[in-house]
Amino acid sequence: MKPHPEKSLSENSAPRFSGRLFHYSSPQTFYPLAGKMIPFFWVAAALFGIAGLWIGFFVAPTDAQQGEAYRIIFVHVPASWMSMFIYLVMAAWAGIGLALGTRLSGMMAQALAPTGALMAALSLATGSLWGRPMWGTWWIWDARLTSELILFFLYVGFIALQAAIDDPRRADKAGAILALVGVVNVPIIYFSVIWWNTLHQGSSVSLTRSPSMAQTMLLGMLLMALCFWMYAIAMALMRVRAIILERERHTEWVRAEINLEKSNALE
Repeated sequence: MKPHPEKSLSENSAPRFSGRLFHYSSPQTFYPLAGKMIPFFWVAAALFGIAGLWIGFFVAPTDAQQGEAYRIIFVHVPASWMSMFIYLVMAAWAGIGLALGTRLSGMMAQALAPTGALMAALSLATGSLWGRPMWGTWWIWDARLTSELILFFLYVGFIALQAAIDDPRRADKAGAILALVGVVNVPIIYFSVIWWNTLHQGSSVSLTRSPSMAQTMLLGMLLMALCFWMYAIAMALMRVRAIILERERHTEWVRAEINLEKSNALE
């Protein structure tokens, strides 16, 4: 009896797809793939950023209560979203590396940390600029602000811990433990405005209810979030390529890759 064509196709395609994923889990095969993807993410980041800033600063209406000062949310809110999202992705990569011992996972976690720290710092800085006219002060030990500051310190601690350990594999393991422990802070940031009485306003965008803002405001904010997302991917890919070259510098393929890049630069 002949096998059903659809069943045979699905059974054959699944191993091929998983095989491709495992193929690119090696630093040697992922390095050229990352180089090919970087330009596309830079272009996407630029396009989303231009569109988001145009809508946010020139198209979106003036807020009835906060006036023009509210427009900083088009940078503040996406930066805050990305600071939390990048941390979760970083912790996931670190956890995979800790559980499976895959080298590329630790490299990806290390590559994401500086961009996550940048987003957390940008969130804190823009929040301070926004809080000055709204609250009359640059900083207050509010639950949302304090937990976001802790997130920034977690990023800095992760980077410092890995830099302090010479052995990359041991550094990856130590960093992974810190990253996984720090994951508990992410839901605290998100739910802080619900769990505690804070000055920080509640979420304007929620998965369980319709957004409490004009559609043009929401569109500008989502475009800026996509801009930061594409930027984070582009930077992570650039950084992981540098990390791969650093960690694999004693291998033959890295020497060949460096010689090829030098010859291309001379041409």
